[in-house]
Amino acid sequence: MFVGNSMVKKVVTANRDTSIVEVREKLALHKIRHLPVVSKDNRLVGMVTDRDIRSAMPSELAEGCELDEKALSHLKIKDFMTSDVVTISTMDTIQDALLQFQQKKVGALPVIDEKGILQGIISVRDLLQSFINVLGIGEPGVLLGIVVEEKVGQLKKIVDAITEENVSLGSILVSRYWEEDKRAVFPYLLTNNPARIKKKLERLGYSLINPMDWCLDHNAP
Repeated sequence: MFVGNSMVKKVVTANRDTSIVEVREKLALHKIRHLPVVSKDNRLVGMVTDRDIRSAMPSELAEGCELDEKALSHLKIKDFMTSDVVTISTMDTIQDALLQFQQKKVGALPVIDEKGILQGIISVRDLLQSFINVLGIGEPGVLLGIVVEEKVGQLKKIVDAITEENVSLGSILVSRYWEEDKRAVFPYLLTNNPARIKKKLERLGYSLINPMDWCLDHNAP
């Protein structure tokens, strides 16, 4: 799935000369935490967050106390925005976005085209929803863990065994296993009664594992 299918297209923006008070009002009104800054031709020039606002404002105003807003009119978004913005394109995948979030430690990514024109924005929340949709885990089901030999035809054999029991697949993931020449396969079954399928897979010679045990083992120090 591409970022262009998961991003928010109607983006609330500001320009360089927007006041800090107006920025704070926009964030509160639209219940957002990230505000792209654009030029007159909608070219991305920066990004400001609610954290930037709190850092730039006098402590009394940041805490909700009333101050003379005229005294703050000199504070413009260009004075405290981030100019070196981490971005992504519409043709990048949600996997690319996930890596950007993890590596750059940001909460949202402006989406731009090859000319730097703002096309949308994608947040961690948008990304999570995309993965929920892709993996089919929004529907009730059960996640199985299966150890297989790393050879052609194993995945088809597992899928056939499941579908022959008239059970639908929400998704299926394949990961490395700690034993050489083996893989861990995780099908998400859209059923709450996987007992019959488990027995069938065991009769076919597969070893079943607890997905949680696998996760803990792979994340152990």
